[in-house]
Amino acid sequence: MTGTGIRIEGLTKRYGEGETAVDALKGVDMVVAPGEVVGLIGPSGSGKSTLLKSLGAVIEPTSGRMTLGDEVIYDDGWRIGDLRALRRDRIGFVFQAPYLIPFLDVTDNVALLPMLAGVPNGEARRRALDLLGALDVAHRARGMPSQLSGGEQQRVSIARALVNRPPVILADEPTAPLDSERALAVMRLLHEMAHRYETAIIVVTHDEKIIPTFKRLYHIRDGKTHEEAGEGLEFAELVHG
Repeated sequence: MTGTGIRIEGLTKRYGEGETAVDALKGVDMVVAPGEVVGLIGPSGSGKSTLLKSLGAVIEPTSGRMTLGDEVIYDDGWRIGDLRALRRDRIGFVFQAPYLIPFLDVTDNVALLPMLAGVPNGEARRRALDLLGALDVAHRARGMPSQLSGGEQQRVSIARALVNRPPVILADEPTAPLDSERALAVMRLLHEMAHRYETAIIVVTHDEKIIPTFKRLYHIRDGKTHEEAGEGLEFAELVHG
């Protein structure tokens, strides 16, 4: 992918009207390049969830502009007719819990999204197997989610987020339930996948274990973002101190 990964300009979100109105976002600006992993941090109630839901086309902002890849998706109103297809095809989601479908095996969990997008079954399964191999869980391809460890389930959820080759992945607290070793392993995978597939990734986190992995951070306070330089430490430094 070429061009902009994510660009947000002057984004606002107001809930309610009149004296009871609440401005959750007050002019957010953010840029994430293809192949880059950026952290989004801030206290509860600062606007992180509202920003992520806006970028994920789950809620509609009040004003501003959002670009994914080379396409403007919002400019004081949605510029995309089918938001469901946008979420399915252009945005990958990784959550705190993997949310795998319990009655589908690992391959089908990953292949389902491209099949829903009209990709032939064989091609969808080939994509799924390629990603499972890249994420070192190919040996679990025929396993059921209940047979996987927590770390393996999170790897499968990352494969699912990547399978439609979206320009953007939104990761919401993806390491919260994990110990330090597994949390750093997930972050290493996200960095590797971002580089390999030229995907722009935003990671919302409170997890202090992973904050040193980011080269850039956006701190959101009172509905506005403030860019900060991160440490960008190599994973070997974090593991071995």
